[in-house]
Amino acid sequence: MSGRKKASRLLVGLVAVGTTVGALFVDAVLPETARQHMRNPHWPAHAKFHNAQYIVMSAVLGGVGLRLLTSPNGNPDHNRVIATTILSVPYAGMFGAAVFPGTALSDEEFSDSPANRVMGVEVNILSASICLAVLGTSLALGRRAR
Repeated sequence: MSGRKKASRLLVGLVAVGTTVGALFVDAVLPETARQHMRNPHWPAHAKFHNAQYIVMSAVLGGVGLRLLTSPNGNPDHNRVIATTILSVPYAGMFGAAVFPGTALSDEEFSDSPANRVMGVEVNILSASICLAVLGTSLALGRRAR
């Protein structure tokens, strides 16, 4: 396997691991951000249900991506591309969710929280952009030379 393909697989693997555990860590464990999500006493149970759904969905998609990436079965290049596509779902979904009427990237009560912005960019959009850029880079690295 070429160095480019190994780098491509490594990048997809990093995103897969982050996808598997990231939402749980950020939305339910890390105190500064968990208080904005699963530990927010102002959130109704139905909002917490949908956040938990996102946490579970992300863990499943990350696990499937990791399994595809490490599978001894099938074509490794095809598996890597399918894993990349699957792993892009939660991050592409953040952009889609942001355009729905009545949605917000953060709750008003936490709009001034330093945990919500990095270098002036909203953290959900920043993290989704980084993950999609890493996945795109992995696709470019994994392409066959012509």
